Amino acid sequence: MGGRNIGRNSVPPRSIVSDVTKRLLSFVCAAGLGVAQQPQAPAVAQQKDSTQPPNFSIVTNTILVPVSVTERNGDPVNGLTSYDFELFDNGRPQAITEDITSHPISLVLVIQASSNVDHFLPYIQRLGNLVQAQLLGDAGEVAVIAFDHRIQTILPFTADTDKLSAALKKIRPGSSQGVVNDAVMSAINMLRNTQKDRRRIAIVMAQNKNGGSEIHIREVISAADFAQVTVYPIDMSKIVSDLTETPMPNRPNPIPPEARAPVAGVMQTPTTDSQTDMGNWIPALQQIFDLAKNIFVPNPLTVYARYTGGHSYSFKDQKDVERAVNRISETLHSEYMLTYRPTNYTEPGFHQIVVHVKARDLKIVTRDGYYSAGKL
Repeated sequence: MGGRNIGRNSVPPRSIVSDVTKRLLSFVCAAGLGVAQQPQAPAVAQQKDSTQPPNFSIVTNTILVPVSVTERNGDPVNGLTSYDFELFDNGRPQAITEDITSHPISLVLVIQASSNVDHFLPYIQRLGNLVQAQLLGDAGEVAVIAFDHRIQTILPFTADTDKLSAALKKIRPGSSQGVVNDAVMSAINMLRNTQKDRRRIAIVMAQNKNGGSEIHIREVISAADFAQVTVYPIDMSKIVSDLTETPMPNRPNPIPPEARAPVAGVMQTPTTDSQTDMGNWIPALQQIFDLAKNIFVPNPLTVYARYTGGHSYSFKDQKDVERAVNRISETLHSEYMLTYRPTNYTEPGFHQIVVHVKARDLKIVTRDGYYSAGKL
């Protein structure tokens, strides 16, 4: 026949062999090239990653310690530097620096407005211009909270201090309760949202007792510590408020005057009966008992000042409350802002802070300490 038959054992033509060989060689070369190039991809990626900055962070824990220094007679002491102070954290000396950066003030006025302190409200309502001039300064901001059994934000934070006087005049006496712990916690929550470079101050004008708060005083102190809020209490005199409070009418005597045993030589009438009524002295006697009892039980305002680094004041008239505001102003504008990084921050729990001025017998007021979770 004209065609050639290729059997099973026949040798294929040379052209076919060469074509198959070329295909095999190209396949092997391609596979080898892929194998050779495959390790290079991570190298390129590695080289690219090496140009990126390392991804790590350094955690620093800086404690801010406001310190007021006065002579024993109460006059502020100026001109000290960080080298004049000694600071101990849980008994361990720390390296301290003085923060000379300007810290504008965020201030919340917390004012008790219960019915038994209505005698004091007119004094407080006249403080707008004094607070503006003495405390706030150019970059300050102020808010006002009033409380009885409720808590009312009379004025949110504003730098327009002209609104302060108008806000204070809006305060009206309410119920007989005074939830001071709840009110101070509300002020702390407002202050914690302000900028971190601001001085956070709460001035509490209230009676030095708590009535009906849902929040315990320990919670208030812890919150003030974490938010770095300093509390300055101005105590409304309890004796004055009890004696000036509008008394409840006495319970009428069920025996009419004409049926009572007459006083010798005097005809008993409603007029003579009212003249022999000596009034109700129970509130004053109760206050004397409370004062004796509170010698052994710390009151909330006292605790606020002690554990946040503030000063306590009291007032019974206009001059007293103005004097207290002026003293707070002097303290704030003469305070030393000490900072340090605790060497023992990883110790969990409460860290006690003790500050001394070297080689001088001066009175120092500062925060008692802070809480640490024990982690960096």
